[in-house]
Amino acid sequence: MEQKVIKCAIYTRKSCEEGLEQEFNSLDAQRLSGENYVASQTHENWRLISKHYDDGGFSGGNMDRPALQELFKDIEAGLIDMVVVYKIDRLSRSLFDFSKIIDLFAKHNIGFVSVTQAFNTSTSSGKLILNMLLSFA
Repeated sequence: MEQKVIKCAIYTRKSCEEGLEQEFNSLDAQRLSGENYVASQTHENWRLISKHYDDGGFSGGNMDRPALQELFKDIEAGLIDMVVVYKIDRLSRSLFDFSKIIDLFAKHNIGFVSVTQAFNTSTSSGKLILNMLLSFA
């Protein structure tokens, strides 16, 4: 039986615009880490989609970010199976917003991975950690 391809999207965010003009900036570093992580999961049939979801100069304290909203639209359209971030706080700095994002992911059966933290909701232990975190929210 052929294994399903897991379509992976990388989301990056940096709060301030300072440094974004550099040839290689924080968003690029986050993306490179995400790309390397996805490549390390090739055996699980993970494949990176080509679209970039980069919010440079946007706070993680709310969800009013263009790339994040685009990510949500593409999730609802069925274009993504897994969201990869460098750190959980790149996705959100608000526990309330984070729980809403995770609810959206769950509704659409989307996995979520943080590259630098042991957090992967595509595994049962990752789902347990997530549920423990959200129970404190």
